[in-house]
Amino acid sequence: MENIEKKESGLLDKGLKFFRKNSMTIILVMIMIVFQIITNGLLMKPLNITNIFLQNSYILVLAIGMLVLIVLNHTDLSVGSIVAVVGALAGTLMVRMNVPIIPAILICLLAGSLIGAFQGFWVAIVGVPSFIVTLSGQLLYRGITMVILQGKTIAPLPSNFQIFSTKFVPEFLPEIAGLKANPLIFGLVGVIVLFVLQFRSRAKKISYGIDVESKARFIPKLIALSAIIMGFSYILANYKGVPIIITILLALALIYHFIMSHTKLGRHIYAIGGNMKAATLSGIKAKKITILAFTNMGLLAAVSGLIFVSRLNASTPQAGTGFELDAIAACYIGGASASGGIGKIMGSIVGGLVMAVLNNGMSLMGVGSDVQQAIKGAVLLLAVALDVINRKRAH
Repeated sequence: MENIEKKESGLLDKGLKFFRKNSMTIILVMIMIVFQIITNGLLMKPLNITNIFLQNSYILVLAIGMLVLIVLNHTDLSVGSIVAVVGALAGTLMVRMNVPIIPAILICLLAGSLIGAFQGFWVAIVGVPSFIVTLSGQLLYRGITMVILQGKTIAPLPSNFQIFSTKFVPEFLPEIAGLKANPLIFGLVGVIVLFVLQFRSRAKKISYGIDVESKARFIPKLIALSAIIMGFSYILANYKGVPIIITILLALALIYHFIMSHTKLGRHIYAIGGNMKAATLSGIKAKKITILAFTNMGLLAAVSGLIFVSRLNASTPQAGTGFELDAIAACYIGGASASGGIGKIMGSIVGGLVMAVLNNGMSLMGVGSDVQQAIKGAVLLLAVALDVINRKRAH
């Protein structure tokens, strides 16, 4: 009897541990199932799924850079204004000054990086809190945007520039049973890469004597992830194929996931966010890494700005309004800790998708934007509360 109770207690603990570790992914799946039922299947329509990514790609790009800053125990309230000023610069260069697209893009990326480095200097070298630096930046760059655009909208932008946010990867093979070939091939490659990386990581941990999850959990997890990848590929194959913006977003997510999880720089970022004094005493150059992180945020804000004006086909003074709040919310909903040192790139993507699906699902139901804002605020509060409760239990 006692053994049975211990076994049940062990299973319950494992179940709770699994939920805490994957809570937002589970919640994202549950939200999608609920909206799929309520909207009579509209949510998972291929056209709608494609639109969710096209309409939220710029927020997801911002969330990647914001996650790095939040892990460092900083935040950036100016990213929405950087999106606006870079968008204004892009419109001015391409439309008013007839600068070719590629040089214009490079100038915009450089401008975003310099803005980020400028803010990083004030935070790391001068010691001004990032909240104050980026709050002033929010006002400063919005003002510069108004000066550049003179309060007017620049449109339309060159048609070739719109490929980043509206076009699809060209199909290089004939359709398979009425389905686009590209998504199915990309999905299959993704599953193979997933299996190779997961088995290599597991073998490496075993060789170092690190505990790994049992095969009874490891194999079903891989099968479930593979099913999600192929299901997503099947949905895209039913429409126009793979949007170019998804390939850009996926590439950014994988690159930053690798940097944060498998490089010395990533380990230093987590160390600084976890304990600044200990990291500095151990020889980590915290100031240099902080400037680098803000420069990176400026660069990704520039990428986001280019994607946004490409999709809007116009440079407007109001571009990027509220983007910083959505990016920060995506990180916290995705499991980042408000006290720094904890958070994952893929978690911020999942958090951003939770917000995107909530927005899309409620819009399909005809819910007003005021109610949508209130519900998003409640979700953010619950996500942070969950983080606080988990950390208290851990101690």
